[in-house]
Amino acid sequence: MQGILYEESTIWLFLLVTVVMGGWAAWMMARGIALGWRPYWQCVLALLLLGVAVRFIHFALFEGTFLSPHFYAVDTVVLLLIGSAGFRATRARQMTTQYRWLYERAGLFGWRPRASA
Repeated sequence: MQGILYEESTIWLFLLVTVVMGGWAAWMMARGIALGWRPYWQCVLALLLLGVAVRFIHFALFEGTFLSPHFYAVDTVVLLLIGSAGFRATRARQMTTQYRWLYERAGLFGWRPRASA
């Protein structure tokens, strides 16, 4: 997997920087965008920029390559997955809390119209 998913000597650096630190930032960033009732495309733009920041951390702290399209894509896909989950979970909670007479929860990431009485 080294050279495909991560370039460091150990997977633990990839998991720490990209999945834990970057994933937490992606979740919180997407959550903030959803709480502001902004559209999903703004979340995607923010996560693309976060991918650059995560790439910079790999470069500055662990001697990774900064301008690597391959590893930028890997990091950004991980961030997009985590951020999209955060956006969708927050939006589902918003819809069922704000409009509880119209919608009910349908799992962690969804909502559905309430059944008419």
